[in-house]
Amino acid sequence: MDDEKASHKEDGASVPESPAIQPQKAVDEAGLESSSTEAPEQAPEKTATETQQQEVWITGLKLGVIVAAISMAAFLMLLDVSIVATAIPRITSDFHSLTDIGWYGSAYLLANCSLQPMAGKIYGRFDSKVCFMVFFGLFEFGSLLSAVATSSKMFIVGRAVAGMGGSGVVNGGLTIIAKCVPMQKRGLYIGMIMGVAQLGIMLGPLVGGALTEYASWRWCFYINLPAGAFVAVFLFFIRIPSHSKSSEKVTFLSITKSLDVLGFVLFAPAAIMFLLALEWGGNVYRWDSSTVIGLFCGAFGTIVVFFVWESRVGDEAMIPLSMITKRIIASSCLAMLFSAACMIVTSFYMAIYFQADKGVSPMLSGVYLLPSILTQIMFGLFSGGLVGRVGYYLPFIIAGTTFTSIGTGLLSTLVSTSSTGRWIGFQIIAGVGRGLTLQMPILAIQNNLEPRDIPVGMSLLMFSQNMGAALFVSFAQTILSTTLVHELPILAPGINTEAVIAAGASSFREVVPKALLRGVLLAYDQAIHRVFYLAAGSAAAGFVACWGMGWKSVKKPKVQQPEA
Repeated sequence: MDDEKASHKEDGASVPESPAIQPQKAVDEAGLESSSTEAPEQAPEKTATETQQQEVWITGLKLGVIVAAISMAAFLMLLDVSIVATAIPRITSDFHSLTDIGWYGSAYLLANCSLQPMAGKIYGRFDSKVCFMVFFGLFEFGSLLSAVATSSKMFIVGRAVAGMGGSGVVNGGLTIIAKCVPMQKRGLYIGMIMGVAQLGIMLGPLVGGALTEYASWRWCFYINLPAGAFVAVFLFFIRIPSHSKSSEKVTFLSITKSLDVLGFVLFAPAAIMFLLALEWGGNVYRWDSSTVIGLFCGAFGTIVVFFVWESRVGDEAMIPLSMITKRIIASSCLAMLFSAACMIVTSFYMAIYFQADKGVSPMLSGVYLLPSILTQIMFGLFSGGLVGRVGYYLPFIIAGTTFTSIGTGLLSTLVSTSSTGRWIGFQIIAGVGRGLTLQMPILAIQNNLEPRDIPVGMSLLMFSQNMGAALFVSFAQTILSTTLVHELPILAPGINTEAVIAAGASSFREVVPKALLRGVLLAYDQAIHRVFYLAAGSAAAGFVACWGMGWKSVKKPKVQQPEA
């Protein structure tokens, strides 16, 4: 009995050699550590996140390189989304394609959201590093197509290809982190990755405006290529541990079955119809038009058939019903959906507030958003590191959604004459909340799923994030435009409402007479207030949803040594 004992250090210290655990001797690569524990016979069955048996983790410089590469990839993803907005006016001028504006943003989103659940199945079936490199390579290829586009149609195809690649980048990066870092340490690294990624949203208008003005809009997409080369080179030479091995014989039939191809064929058109309805409703067609209603009905009918099929497939489904009906998983996805919606709406419409009410350029509006994003990064790192010590993520997300609700509610009180101290202070409160919130659903799902199910869980979470953003940005745009249509004739009598709205937040001063400018600013105040009411309500909904995430500890369970 004595020679079965082993001394264990926290998070993977070396294990003394013994006949029972000699296989661990093979784990001698630099930067790898073992957290193997020898459980007594007849031990009760536990989840893989609890036992962590014979797992190999990455540490030191190798881990730093992996985190830096994944952070860069996630940053490029969100930068690519936000940078397009500032480049679109110049793109439409070059291609003479004003009618295609809607497709420049939606092509990426449609491809990204429709493929995300399938990306999770692919990561669960094949080597995670290879999958990540393929998806990221596809994203880079799409960026190249967009950069060299010679027509509007070619540009749209490039955006769609980039969206296909992007469907497996952030969720794939989080899956890789789950294989490299033990559960109790993941919060710090996930907070780091998510914080750097959010910089992409804020820096998009800055970088896009500078490149479009001083170089060419094409550099908004060329910029992804050298940064992408950094990601590819550094990940190429590092082996990612695999904690689950499949002994199943690989055949075309087995791959088709495990990927649930029919499920994807049903899900993709449902997602595309739903997102098109959101994109076109109120912009291209009226919300009560037959086109928009038909798209919503088609999406609903197809998704019903999809879930009927998923229930028949069972655990091999693209989105297993047994997974999404778990309270912790469902609550985490809803909390992410509402929290991401609040973050995106707040970021976009704070920029509109600065451009419309304060009269600053798109580039400077990005600078004015820094109090929020820097606070978010700081508290993301703080909470990510602290959750491993406390052991529970629920207190952080409860506090985070509370701060976010309060901060966003305070933002709704801003007007064109608000002082600098007010808009900085309110942004800081909201940034604290988002920093405490955004990585907690990721930790909750990773802590409650078997390693083989984590890729699907991450894809489901990222889909929730993107769907929340798509839904609430559409709602916010509708609120803004309908409020302006209603308030402008009242507050600025005689104004050309259509001309003001068409000019946009950064240029309406050029078409508004000075005598009517005050009334237009008041109308924008009213519209932005109502948008922030929506964002605050979304944060409050996230507060309600997060209570279902439970109190399961992320700490490594203590191993009871058998008595001598």
